Amino acid sequence: MTDLQNPTPKYLTEKGNIVRLIILTAAFALVFINIYAPFGSETWFEVTEWEFLAYSSLVILTGVLVVVVSRIIMYKVAKRKTMPIWNYLVWVLAEVFFMALFYTLFEKFFLHDKRFVLDLFKISAKNTALVLLLPYSVLWLYFSWREKKLQLMKLTDSALPTESAKNMIPFYDEKGELRFSVKMENLLYLESADNYVNIYYTDKDKTARFTLRNTIKRLEESFKGTEVIRCHRSYMVNFDKVKILRKDKDELNLELDVPSAIALPVSKTYVQNVMETFTRFSLSKRI
Repeated sequence: MTDLQNPTPKYLTEKGNIVRLIILTAAFALVFINIYAPFGSETWFEVTEWEFLAYSSLVILTGVLVVVVSRIIMYKVAKRKTMPIWNYLVWVLAEVFFMALFYTLFEKFFLHDKRFVLDLFKISAKNTALVLLLPYSVLWLYFSWREKKLQLMKLTDSALPTESAKNMIPFYDEKGELRFSVKMENLLYLESADNYVNIYYTDKDKTARFTLRNTIKRLEESFKGTEVIRCHRSYMVNFDKVKILRKDKDELNLELDVPSAIALPVSKTYVQNVMETFTRFSLSKRI
């Protein structure tokens, strides 16, 4: 998957950032036309500098309406579906095209410019690209920097856990994204279901379930050194919740300390691990 196929960062389609982009683009366009005087704007009318400022501002702000309409549509589209980066870049180029077309038609039919339409469009496209792409690029960099700063602050905050958060067990999906957290004292057991893991826990004295896209083998690695151990190819159990270890014929079962009387099987592969954990728990409770 190439970078251009990645989703457009959400900060580029947030309502607040879209408003900021429109305001900065309009302000930059006003400064640009009054200092650089593109489109032959200094020869439009024989007027004073203040009158020229008023007329040019009206024309520029009318052209910026293209961006306003475009960004409103973009906001609505981004809310309904994911927009790849290449789609966003094509959208920006379309804004340049339609804004350049607006100024070309303005020069040709309102100012009665005698040059060919194609020549006018080339000049308009060049100036419009400067008017739009410069503030767009600056804001993209600023939004990206601010987003990374916020993420860094969140990571810093999460590195200093509160007392209640210290006992929380985080569960990450196969992409490494945090999907679920539960207190160790509420966790019962994990059940493998192909590429998913069912997490069983107590919630207000009832057994609840959360399904996570991951494998029990990956999760087993993260629980090393804890009381959550593997007892079967399809199960991991919070040994602190084991009430009875029972052997029926050739089968070993673990009964959990919950009202619903849950029993988990112990396979031969994990019998030694379960018995060692049982011995360790027994000794610790005697002490």
